[in-house]
Amino acid sequence: MGFELSVILAYAFGLILLYIVGWILLIPLKFIIRLIWNGIIGGIMLLLVNLIGGIWGISIVINPISAIMAGFLGVPGVILLLLLQYIL
Repeated sequence: MGFELSVILAYAFGLILLYIVGWILLIPLKFIIRLIWNGIIGGIMLLLVNLIGGIWGISIVINPISAIMAGFLGVPGVILLLLLQYIL
């Protein structure tokens, strides 16, 4: 009584399906981790700009819009906020 070809193919199909489902579930997790990381870095950068920039009279008002921009974009978002404040 040996292994039949249909049993081997069923196991192979199951393993491939498991790999595909795991890969699909991993993509949103990477996106969420990246958003959290950018939010932490953006918040720290806003804090540092307000602490260090206070010496030279540079500060960014922390409100929901600036927090979202710094959170989504990270360091480039903080630089963009500084440039917008300088222009406006």
